[in-house]
Amino acid sequence: MNVFYEESGTFKVGAVLADNTTSLQVEASHGKRSKIKASAVLLRFEMPSLYEFMYQAQQVAADLDTDFLWECCTNSEEFSSHTLAADYFGHSPSPVEVAAIMILLNNSPMYFYKKGQGRYKAAPAEALRAALASQEKKRLEAEQQTRYKQQLSTFTLPEEFRPQLDDLLYKPNKNTIEWKALEAACTATKLSVPKLLEKCGAISSTHDYHFNQFLREHFPEGIDFNLPEVDDIFRDYENLPIAEVAAFSIDDATTTEIDDAFSVTPLALGSFRIGIHIAAPALGITPGSHLDKVAAKRLSTVYLPGQKITMLPEKTIDFYTLSETRLCPAISLYLDVADDFTVTASQSRIEKIRIVANLRHDTLEQQFNEDTLRKNLTNYPFANELSLLWNFSRKMEIFRGKENDLNNEKIDYSFFVEQDRIIIQERRRGSPIDRVVSELMIYANTEWGKQLADAGIAGIYRSQNGGKVKMSLSPAPHQGLGVAQYAWSSSPMRRYIDLINQRQLIALLKDAIPPYSKESDELLISMRDFEQAYSIYSDFQRAMERYWCLRWLLQENIQVTGAQVIKENLVKLDRIPFIVRVSSLPDLLPGTIVKLELSQIDLIECTLNTRFLSKE
Repeated sequence: MNVFYEESGTFKVGAVLADNTTSLQVEASHGKRSKIKASAVLLRFEMPSLYEFMYQAQQVAADLDTDFLWECCTNSEEFSSHTLAADYFGHSPSPVEVAAIMILLNNSPMYFYKKGQGRYKAAPAEALRAALASQEKKRLEAEQQTRYKQQLSTFTLPEEFRPQLDDLLYKPNKNTIEWKALEAACTATKLSVPKLLEKCGAISSTHDYHFNQFLREHFPEGIDFNLPEVDDIFRDYENLPIAEVAAFSIDDATTTEIDDAFSVTPLALGSFRIGIHIAAPALGITPGSHLDKVAAKRLSTVYLPGQKITMLPEKTIDFYTLSETRLCPAISLYLDVADDFTVTASQSRIEKIRIVANLRHDTLEQQFNEDTLRKNLTNYPFANELSLLWNFSRKMEIFRGKENDLNNEKIDYSFFVEQDRIIIQERRRGSPIDRVVSELMIYANTEWGKQLADAGIAGIYRSQNGGKVKMSLSPAPHQGLGVAQYAWSSSPMRRYIDLINQRQLIALLKDAIPPYSKESDELLISMRDFEQAYSIYSDFQRAMERYWCLRWLLQENIQVTGAQVIKENLVKLDRIPFIVRVSSLPDLLPGTIVKLELSQIDLIECTLNTRFLSKE
């Protein structure tokens, strides 16, 4: 005796070896033995053989008319496959014919709903039409997907992809046929999605690809401000006193957010007064205002070669930036300094400052440098003031225990992009300009942090212990700077933390209630959000500088270059801040100069191949 039975939704046949009423032991045609439930048996038969039975049943099922069978059953409720077989064939059906009917019913779930063992019900007409339409749609989509894959695999971009390129590159919906085709083509070509789309001509600018990827993730609403007109932040500040000093700023040529300026005023007996003047947007940008909410969301200006995404709108920056030949609202820290460059007194004020000059690095550095200081040359603007600031800065370095700071010997790099051409300039970090500006900023941030702490007013501090820098709401030593506390307050147009601290400082100077208390959740949230955003922005800046280094190598057609070993197989290329691993590098000491061959620069992946040539 043989049986035709169902197991896990599949029809099978087997020869009965043992019938135990509720279960059977059967043997398939290929010899495998199985135990099945008696309730799973649909038919019993003697002839033909197992193989022939299934073959004949499938052949008969293939000749059956599914639509005709469905029409025959539309007026019926549930029916058995035996009954349908008898009606269809017009005689008492053979086991093969019944099995054929069952196979067709089971393979046509859109037409027939299974209601039980061997029992079915015809699908309603509307449900069938919908199912057939869905099936047809899937068939057409499958054909479309195949066509897309073929085009992409030959590096041809389907026209239908163009409106979806940003989504496919940065945030794909993986259920679409476009993504499935793209993924299949990537597997076939062994290329990443960006590389394949680049080969298809879909990425016209590798720079824009990286930049837009960053915007899509961190500025999904775009970089335009779209703020309502707010005039109160642009008030005249007529009530502020005008300082009787002539201040000047020192910045690179591209800086528009000029946060700081300096002044030097002679006093009696060889002493003098240094003024550190910081732009004061906190006078107009009130907590909770539209502009404040935007700044709190951006948290910092984003810098990258050739462009930046500012924390504040251009109109606001233009109003508060310390531009020359005008009066600007500012928070000033005045230091009375003796002739031995010791600070004898200090005072903070809210006032208006006259900026007489915006000095720029590229011009000033030719006049104010180690050589001109050594020769005591004073034939350039603000030479005497800068000389006093230089000597004061050196005294403060000694006071902080940083007179031999190795960081002053490091090389910084400036990136300038002009009409898609990159210029990378080396600049030693410890130049007199850098040391004067950084020392005065350290003093201001340290002193104002101390004033907030002494007054019991909440602030956000940066500290360093064991080489690890962190931010907190409590003052703590910053070992790297050699100061007892350090609160960023000197860049309120570029960093939201500075804007917060400036608000607290203004409240202190006005003897008013501070906007933030020590228990303020807003203060803690802003600090944590800032740390995360600042890290993301810094990583992006480094990534784009790496990109532009590769662009420079291509632009200058650099195929062989010198490099310096950092450690193991890690080297830094000459003339640019680009660090790369060289797998072929022999075991050499750090600092060793080597010559490398460069090839296969990839501006999408931001990689290149290197080969060790020789030791210099």
